[in-house]
Amino acid sequence: MNRLFTLLFSIAVAVAAGPALAEAPQFEGAKVCTKCHDLQGESWEKTVHVKSLESLKPTVKAEAKTKAGLDPAKDYTKEADCLSCHTTGYGQPGGYTADMTAAQAKSLGAVTCESCHGAGSQFRQEHGNAENRLKKQSERTPRSVVVAAGQNFDYQTACARCHLNYQGSPWPHAKAPFTPFTPAVDAKYAFDFDKAVRKSGKGAGVHDHFKLTGVFQGDEPALRAEFQKDAKEPE
Repeated sequence: MNRLFTLLFSIAVAVAAGPALAEAPQFEGAKVCTKCHDLQGESWEKTVHVKSLESLKPTVKAEAKTKAGLDPAKDYTKEADCLSCHTTGYGQPGGYTADMTAAQAKSLGAVTCESCHGAGSQFRQEHGNAENRLKKQSERTPRSVVVAAGQNFDYQTACARCHLNYQGSPWPHAKAPFTPFTPAVDAKYAFDFDKAVRKSGKGAGVHDHFKLTGVFQGDEPALRAEFQKDAKEPE
C-alpha cells in the first residue's frame, strides 16, 4: 500500500510540475526579435556586441588578450567561462550551445537582444497580444504582464553581470568565473553604466532607439521613457 501511495504521489508531483517546466521562458535568438524590430536589428549589427563571439577566436584582439594574461593563439569559443558573456543564453533553455552550427549560432552567437531584454519566448507573445488588444479594443495592457512573462527592464544588472564581474569589482554580486578584463589591466574596462547605456549606434554597445507604439501602460522604466523621448521616427 505504501509503495502504491508513493507511486501515485510521484505521478501527481510530476503532473503538477510539468506545466511549470513547460512554461519556462526560452531564448529565441535575434532573428526572431528583428522580424518586428528590424530597425533596431540593423543598428545592432553596427555595435561592438555583434562581434562578441568573434573576439574569442585565435589571434583576434591578440594585444588585449595578452595584456589580460590570456593566450592570444588559443581558441576560446568553446570555453564555458567565456561563452556565458560572449553569447546569448548560454546554458539556459533555448540559448547558445558550443556545438551549434554556424547558421544556428548566427542568431545567438553574440550579445543580442535577449542578453539585455531577457528570454523572449513568452513576452514576445504578450507583445503580440497587447498590440491586438489595442487595435481591436483600444485598450492598453499593463506592463506588469510582460515583466511576469520574463521581459527584463533592469538593464544595469544585465550589463554588470559581465562588465563588472571581476575580482575587486564595486559590484556586490561579482562571482567566479571572473572576467580577466579589468580596470587594472586597462583603464578602458572601467565600466560606467550611465554613460555606456546612453551611447548608441555604430561602435557603441547599444542599438539606436526608435519610436515604439505605446501598447503598454503603467510602471514605465525611467530609461525607456528617456530614450523614447528622443527616439528616431521609423522610416
